[in-house]
Amino acid sequence: MGATLLVAAIVLAALVVKAALAELGEPGSGRRQWLFLTDRRAAAAGAFTALALGLPGWWQAGPEGLVWAGLAGVLVAFVIGQGRSPQ
Repeated sequence: MGATLLVAAIVLAALVVKAALAELGEPGSGRRQWLFLTDRRAAAAGAFTALALGLPGWWQAGPEGLVWAGLAGVLVAFVIGQGRSPQ
């Protein structure tokens, strides 16, 4: 389980670094990248993905499957939230 959490943390850290580098290049762009956290459509898509993968993930890998399902949900929400203008 430790290795799974480490990999998930690395992927999330990569998203943070990506946003920080974008912010250095163009002020305000980092904030736009994190708008998916408040976008209902992106959050719903991420939650649906996490739930849809969570149960089969639990059956196949136990708690590690839930970690991967949660990470997949965050990544789906991140991708769906990109390209949306601030409201």
